Amino acid sequence: MTDTLSPPELAAQLRQFTGGGGFYRHPLNPEVIYTEGVRFLAEQAEAFWLIDTIASYFGSPLMRRAITEDPRLADLQFWTLTVLGLVGELTMEADQGVPPAIRQEIPFTDFPLPIVRVWAGFNGEGWALYLPSEH
Repeated sequence: MTDTLSPPELAAQLRQFTGGGGFYRHPLNPEVIYTEGVRFLAEQAEAFWLIDTIASYFGSPLMRRAITEDPRLADLQFWTLTVLGLVGELTMEADQGVPPAIRQEIPFTDFPLPIVRVWAGFNGEGWALYLPSEH
């Protein structure tokens, strides 16, 4: 186990991921893969629950409805976890400034950053989760 990074150190480390590395298949939703950067985030923030939560939406009725209402979501999605105190809110939107298509309250979290973004792109076979710096 590595030493815990401070929030500023974690944020700085996340910006170092630029893609091109390996992918990991989500164990519960095989249509979802995620990058080394997303895995690093989950490990360092002890937040594999974040990947699980995002992955749980793919294939769900809520996701199908969201894609029907905004077809842009069939190709690219912008997920944001915002934390205020010990409460979080996870949202997914098609573009900046557009009302979220999905919103979930996280009643308790000790997630170390006030905000983190994870993008999801459809690769023709399934969904890839990645950090914005890995795009």
